[in-house]
Amino acid sequence: MRRSTLSFHNIRLKNKMLIMYFFAVFIPIVLTNVIFYIVTIENVKKQQMDDSTLALQQINSEFKRIIDEAVGISSSYYTNLNLNLFLETDYMSDIEYIERHYNFLRNLNQTNPLNPSINSIRFYTDNQTVIYSGGVYPIDSLEQSIHFEDELTKSNGSQILIDTPSNKNLETFSIIRNLDYFYKDKQKFVKVEINSSAIRGIFNNVTFKGDVYLLNERGEIEYTTNRFLTQMDKSINFNQINKENNQVTIRTKLDSGSYLKDWTIVGTISEETMLTTVNKSKLFIFLLACINFLAPTIIIVVISRSFLIRLQRILRHVKRMEKQNFELIDDQEFEDEIGQLTSEFNRMTKKIKDLINDVLLVNIQNKDLEIKRNRAQLSALQSQINPHFLFNALETIRMRSLMKEEKETAKIIHNMAKIFRNSLTWGRDFVPIRDEINLIISFLEIQRYRFGDKLDYEIHVDESTEEYKIPNMAILPFIENASIHGIEPLKENGKINLSISLKDNLLTCVIKDNGVGMTEGKRKQLLASLKNEEDIGENVGIKNVYYRLNLYYPDQFYFNIDSHLDYGTIITIQLPLQIDSQINGNLEKNLYFIK
Repeated sequence: MRRSTLSFHNIRLKNKMLIMYFFAVFIPIVLTNVIFYIVTIENVKKQQMDDSTLALQQINSEFKRIIDEAVGISSSYYTNLNLNLFLETDYMSDIEYIERHYNFLRNLNQTNPLNPSINSIRFYTDNQTVIYSGGVYPIDSLEQSIHFEDELTKSNGSQILIDTPSNKNLETFSIIRNLDYFYKDKQKFVKVEINSSAIRGIFNNVTFKGDVYLLNERGEIEYTTNRFLTQMDKSINFNQINKENNQVTIRTKLDSGSYLKDWTIVGTISEETMLTTVNKSKLFIFLLACINFLAPTIIIVVISRSFLIRLQRILRHVKRMEKQNFELIDDQEFEDEIGQLTSEFNRMTKKIKDLINDVLLVNIQNKDLEIKRNRAQLSALQSQINPHFLFNALETIRMRSLMKEEKETAKIIHNMAKIFRNSLTWGRDFVPIRDEINLIISFLEIQRYRFGDKLDYEIHVDESTEEYKIPNMAILPFIENASIHGIEPLKENGKINLSISLKDNLLTCVIKDNGVGMTEGKRKQLLASLKNEEDIGENVGIKNVYYRLNLYYPDQFYFNIDSHLDYGTIITIQLPLQIDSQINGNLEKNLYFIK
């Protein structure tokens, strides 16, 4: 059955842990803290609303109490017959008025109980026989100080006026009442002025955290704690003031008799102020959320690391087995499932390693025999130097030496001695290029002695390459092949060019002759025969060199033959620059894996 690509089993274990953490820890904690914060805000807002409403009701009650006290005082004067007679009487002289004032009005003020909420009590009359002093004032001064002249002229005993000054900064309230209960011949009024400090004490309630407004029946502000409006010199409607968008408004109606009918006390408070307590608790909520995050996060990380790291270690070792690296897991054997898996993996790895060692032991013995066979074959290849040119050269030297005595004979014999000496030193696998060039020169001198003017040669070797080592007699077989198969069939003007240079860390050797060359088919056949190492056959010298280069430089050297019939042949060899240890290592490796 085909496995579904969307299966949960295809997700890596680390990602599964992240998904579990996200849905089981992160989201629940975030939702819990958000819901807790929202619920807390709503509860605090509700509690603040209740507290603010109670505070506003307390302001309402305190203000009505002061007003009622002032009204009660005015009522006591309203029903006082002696006071009405005092203000209604026409005095014959000033002395008579002063005595009456001293005996009645002064005693009246002293007998009334002291009320701290009352600032002063004044009497106004249009009686021309009284002296306006000592708490008695002309009616004209009252008309100039109040707002309700029309109401005042119409007022009777059943009407009480609340007077507020035009300058709201004075913060004074007065109760004005017409004293016409007994006599109505003259106008008489009592004005009870309320103490401004008592008003401020009521409205500046510390438990209410916003601004308080006292509104009359027309919605005009008579008093406010808003510091931006306390300096106003005229009445302003409450609806005309700018309010914040997040501002909460609380209203409570005074409704204290006819004199405060339709008067209201309004409180405004911003949500930010209401949530001050919550804002102070933000740090605590944040710390609580951090603890809720950190505690499960640390636990999950510790637990996940306890098996993720060990599982990844097991996975790495399993992947190494693909590269025949049977390394044991160096870890304490724990008792959980991963620990048991580690122990079983180590036991399995040890068994596989032991089994491979047993099998390899037999293979190594077989390979050892094969290596010895390949070494014998290599020795046979190295010893298969074509001796024909030596015999021909020696025969030529012998014939010339019988006919005449020449110094060049000694030179040729000397060159032959060099070649024989080198053929006897196969123990040196690698020789400096300088030694290889000396051997080639000896060979070419012998060949030029044989062919006379028919053979010429040029050798160009970079001085920087003379000390680099190459396989022994790696170039000479190609020189021999060029002279015998390329130049010897010619009648004259045969030439061999040899150049050795160093470029891009590659040692480049080019052997070029202008001999008879070969056909394209023969060239391809020669290159194809080089791939068959089992059959030496013809071209022993070239194959010998190619096989040895393949052993020393596996897949690291370049070899090419370029030849055209009647135009000559070019052989190009490129070798990497390697030290002896690298070369010997390549040789051993190739000898080991030759089949």
